[in-house]
Amino acid sequence: MKTNFGILKELKEGETRVALTPDSVGMLTQEGLSVAIESGAGSLSGFDDIQYEKAGAKVVQSAQEIWEKSSVIVKVKEPQKSEFKYFREDLVIFSYLHLAVEEELAKELLKKKVCAIAAEAVETQWGELPLLRPMSEVAGRMSIQLGARFLEKQNGGRGLLLGGVPGVAPAKVVILGGGVAGSNAAQAALGMGADVSVLDVNSKRLSNLDMFFGGQIKTYYSNYSTIASHVQEADLLITAVLIPSARAPKLVSAQMVKSMKKGSAIIDIAIDQGGNVETIDRVTTLDNPIFEKYGVLHCAVPNIPSYVPKTSSYAYSYAILPFLKELGEKGTFVALKENEALCAGVSTFRGAVTNEALAQSVGCEHTEISLLIGFKVK
Repeated sequence: MKTNFGILKELKEGETRVALTPDSVGMLTQEGLSVAIESGAGSLSGFDDIQYEKAGAKVVQSAQEIWEKSSVIVKVKEPQKSEFKYFREDLVIFSYLHLAVEEELAKELLKKKVCAIAAEAVETQWGELPLLRPMSEVAGRMSIQLGARFLEKQNGGRGLLLGGVPGVAPAKVVILGGGVAGSNAAQAALGMGADVSVLDVNSKRLSNLDMFFGGQIKTYYSNYSTIASHVQEADLLITAVLIPSARAPKLVSAQMVKSMKKGSAIIDIAIDQGGNVETIDRVTTLDNPIFEKYGVLHCAVPNIPSYVPKTSSYAYSYAILPFLKELGEKGTFVALKENEALCAGVSTFRGAVTNEALAQSVGCEHTEISLLIGFKVK
C-alpha cells in the first residue's frame, strides 16, 4: 500500500529546512493520512525522529523506500541529480522547483511523466502566491540582517552601521521590487534606522507601501534611469524582482555596479530564478555567501531562509498543509480539478509542460492542463 506523503532529507548544498514540521505531520495523520519521513530529515531544523513518531509518522532509514512507497514526495528544494532515478509516472513531487533555471531537471520530469507541482507557482485567483509568500517574507527580512553584517569592515564592507547614530547619517538601502520580499526588506531596514528607498513599476504598489510605512520610506517608479541613479547611491542594494515560473529579469547592469561605492553590498534575492544583477555569475552558499567584484560585495545565496531553518520550516509547513490535505483526501486528479491555485502550480503533467511561462523559458511546447485533466479551471 502506498504512503500518502514522503518527506526526505534535503540534499541540496546548504539546505537546512524540512518540508513538514512534526505538528503539521500530526494534523495530517489525525485526518487518517499516512506520512513517512527519512530518519534525520528534520535534524537541521531542530526536530528529531521521536517527535515525528509521536506525531504519527513512520520513520524510515532508506530514502529509496520513501521514494518508492510514497504517492506524493513533499520537499523544500528541487530534487538533485542523484534522485532522478526514482522518478516514475505515478509520482507527484511538490516542492520549490525553479525549473526555468533547472532545465535538466525539467527534461527528466517530462521524460518520466512526473506530476511536478512547483510551490513557487501555486497562485490564487487574486494573484497571490501563498507558498512563495512565507519564504519571501523570511528572505526579505534576512537580507537586511545579512546586509548589516556585510557592511561591517571586517567583512569587506564600508564600515557602516545600518542605522547610523545621532549626528551621523544612516546607510542608504535601495530595494528593487516592492513585492513580498521587497516590502519585508523595507520593514526590517526601516526598523534598523536605515534610509530606505523602494523602486517598482507598479504605481499602486508604491502607493500602498507609502501608506503602510506612513511616508517613512522613499518610493520611486522603476526604470533604467531611476535604477541607475539609486544603485550608484546605495550602500546596500537588495534586488527582489521575479516573474513567476520564468527567469528573473536582469535589471542591474555591470556598468551600474561599477558606479557603486567601494565596500557597498548587493543581495540578490531573485538568484534562485536566475537573479536580477548582471555581475552575479555564480551562486553562493550559506557558509561562503559573498564574493567581490568591482569593489562591491555580491551575495547570491539561493536559499536565504535556510539561515533560520526552524522559523522557515514552520512557515513553509503551515502554508503547504491545506494543499496536502486536499491531495491526500481527494487524490491528485480530483484535487487539481477542484483547486485552481494548486492546479496553477503544476509545471509538468503526463509528459507535458503545463506552465506557459516555463514553456517559454525552456523552449518547449505548452499544453493547457485542462486538456489533460478534462476540466476547465476557471
